[in-house]
Amino acid sequence: MVILTKNEEKNIIDVIANAKKCTNNVFIVDSGSTDRTVDLANKHGAEVVFRKWDNDFAAQRNFALTKIQTDYVLYLDADERMSEDLIKSVKKVMDENVAKQYSFMRKIKAFGFEYQYGIFAPDEVWRLFPVQSVHWENKVHERPICNLPKEKLDGMVEHHTYESWQQWLDKAGYYTTIWAKDSYDKGKSVSVGSAFVHGMYGFFRAYIIRFGFLDGWAGIYSSLQHLFYTLMKYWKLYEINAKNKKKPL
Repeated sequence: MVILTKNEEKNIIDVIANAKKCTNNVFIVDSGSTDRTVDLANKHGAEVVFRKWDNDFAAQRNFALTKIQTDYVLYLDADERMSEDLIKSVKKVMDENVAKQYSFMRKIKAFGFEYQYGIFAPDEVWRLFPVQSVHWENKVHERPICNLPKEKLDGMVEHHTYESWQQWLDKAGYYTTIWAKDSYDKGKSVSVGSAFVHGMYGFFRAYIIRFGFLDGWAGIYSSLQHLFYTLMKYWKLYEINAKNKKKPL
């Protein structure tokens, strides 16, 4: 089990306890916590290593692959908790030891609301792999690359994410900056008009295509959040383009 952390003292005890229901090998990659995360993780039986944070989530996940000694790796975020059915499914995978990659459903709880639709609707995430058969790419919103057959596990994970608007805003600002810089480095560019079009489509996709309106008021403001998030990341890309005098496509 691999868990990435930075200042997760409020979550670390519970996530380690949850992880230990299916494995004794809990591996923490910490990026420089200044709270009690590392002390608590060590106290509760996890192995902790440090990797300096360089604005690259995929690099953190790939770093873990070079350190762990198990045949399989399961990634869990500090604010996620596996259901009992998922724990049973993971144990079964370990017993059968078949070369596949595995996914499960993730249910998001944010701002005191459990979402069913829209941008925070339950989604399928790929998290369990043979160690030698996977690597990760993209600095933010990272994704696994694995060519093995796919299988979806029974059970799900609950993601206890944003507790406040400020928490969301802080993370959104941070993630969009990483995305914009990474996109620029990959040769992407955008115009002012295109940035706004991306933002408006983000709202349309969350509220209409993904049925966010069925979540009532929670669906409205989560869709507006997605509009703002999408506009912000493309606007930051535009600013980088302009600063470096790169003509937009």
